[in-house]
Amino acid sequence: MSISSRFAVGIHILVLIEMNKDGVSSSEFLAESVNTNPVVIRKIMGMLKKSGLVEVHPGKAGAKLAKDLSDITLLDVYKAVNVVQDRALFSIHQNPNPKCPVGRNIQDTIEPIFEASQIAMEKVLENVTLEDVVKDISKKENIIC
Repeated sequence: MSISSRFAVGIHILVLIEMNKDGVSSSEFLAESVNTNPVVIRKIMGMLKKSGLVEVHPGKAGAKLAKDLSDITLLDVYKAVNVVQDRALFSIHQNPNPKCPVGRNIQDTIEPIFEASQIAMEKVLENVTLEDVVKDISKKENIIC
């Protein structure tokens, strides 16, 4: 199982809002780029708004970033869309057989490894901003920002 696609869609939405800042970023427009239903976009936009990453106004089409690109990290997006709970990226199976030496010890052995892995991943996400993503896409598309 992989991390919820809400994370990638959240990044997609925010980058597209920035790159379309002279246009209207309606849920229909965003959904067309993501290739999904506008309802999905509105749900994720609600999460992004609640986290203070976007500004949207009911009854008015469009959205804009609530912060500068350089102030929004991928970790902010990751947390905004409720991908996983703290220290819960990896699930550990419940009720292994306590009569087995592996079953008795597996959870205590792998849990710290899983926690360290999640912390390392989050550190990487914390060091990448939306500005980095926009610059990379702009470079690939030969767009001057």
